[in-house]
Amino acid sequence: MKKSFYINGNWVGGDSYSPLYAPYNGEMIAEIPMADEQIIERAIVAAEQATGVMRQMPAHQRAHYLYTLAALLEERLEKAAKLIALEAGKPIKTARGEVIRTIQTYKFAAEEAKRIHGETIPLDAAIGGEGRLAYTVREPLGVIGAITPFNFPMNLVAHKVGPALAAGNTVVLKPASQTPLSALFLAELAEAAGLPAGVLNVVTGSGAVVGEKMVADPRIKAITFTGSPNVGIGIRNRAGLKRVTLELGSNSAVIVDKDVDLSEAVARCVFGAFAYSGQVCISVQRIYVVKEMYDAFLSAFVAETKKLQGGDPLSEDSDYSAMITPKETARAVEWIDEAQQRGARLVTGGEVKGTVLTPTILTDVPADVKVSCQEVFGPVVVINQVENVEEAIALVNDSRYGLQAGLYTRDLSLALRAADLLHVGGVIINDIPTFRVDHMPYGGVKESGMGREGIKYAIEELTELKLVVIKK
Repeated sequence: MKKSFYINGNWVGGDSYSPLYAPYNGEMIAEIPMADEQIIERAIVAAEQATGVMRQMPAHQRAHYLYTLAALLEERLEKAAKLIALEAGKPIKTARGEVIRTIQTYKFAAEEAKRIHGETIPLDAAIGGEGRLAYTVREPLGVIGAITPFNFPMNLVAHKVGPALAAGNTVVLKPASQTPLSALFLAELAEAAGLPAGVLNVVTGSGAVVGEKMVADPRIKAITFTGSPNVGIGIRNRAGLKRVTLELGSNSAVIVDKDVDLSEAVARCVFGAFAYSGQVCISVQRIYVVKEMYDAFLSAFVAETKKLQGGDPLSEDSDYSAMITPKETARAVEWIDEAQQRGARLVTGGEVKGTVLTPTILTDVPADVKVSCQEVFGPVVVINQVENVEEAIALVNDSRYGLQAGLYTRDLSLALRAADLLHVGGVIINDIPTFRVDHMPYGGVKESGMGREGIKYAIEELTELKLVVIKK
């Protein structure tokens, strides 16, 4: 099945195509057009020409289009979930959850479109400011370049497209090479919703071609990117004065204090570690358990992990499936082997059955091996014993990343102290760092990125503040 670009409200064929394979069984599922300079130019021109339409469009109308997108997606929920399962290898029940969140994200965007506001400034607070009225407004930037990853191919697209449209911008969207079908499905919904031509343009192809052009072109006023730190830092270095929002890497950690409810903590940590084979930006990668709870926690964690079933992502029974590519699976296995060579103990997992890497638990892991200090982005979790929560906080902070961290404790004073000391973008008390709802501010520090997503906060990133002063 040959797919097309979506540019200026039209479906446009490409000169060259690349096969798209399902991660689980390796079957070819589509032929994807590969953009060249000419195609990217057409998309940027279309988006730029549509900026006037969006700038003049009233907020209620922008909200209407976003509500319509959400309604259309809700009608096609099962089709959308199967598409994610097929191209991303995400278990179908997890894929349904993503679609439900995506619908909610577009609804949040519709609501926030009607809440973009400024403030009045009391200029008479300054000498010489008397007799003047001052207020601020937020205006759209123009053309937004959105570059999205494979792991949430609908909801992370929504976190870029939704706030961009809510704020009155236009979009050129470059989806991940492995998951373009979800973005093209969005284009179908946008067309059915009657979104004006040029407002949303979807261009597939290699990051080296499409991404480079988007970052370099002065007509694109902002880049919003989710992906690896190396690519994100490269974008930041080349973007010049463009607005840039970067959601990058992580190796999120959970701290487990004494006297917590193990049944809840273990179940949530297993989910956080192995949902979608750990291919989640805030997947639980490191767990630090105080010595009083360590043995009981590890035993319960292993037992809960062994209940998980792997297999075909389209099966209702599958809890996990193949990683996104065989190359990524091989890398994860290499990192597991490296940890064992350095003295880590493999408790369970570490096997590749067919195309599926089994959920892997490692203990006694040195802090400087890859599974501990880099981002695994696979079904691998480190569970280490610590003397106390203070030691665990130091270990969490000893990282180049800082997206989110979790702490289980019954001690409120300790929880508040940890919230102060943990150097991350989000501290989640009595839950895992994998917790996210779609209207909260989301983003990290250090190499986890810059800027914030969450619809209201993303709109702030994608608008310009203007001051108006009137002398009475």
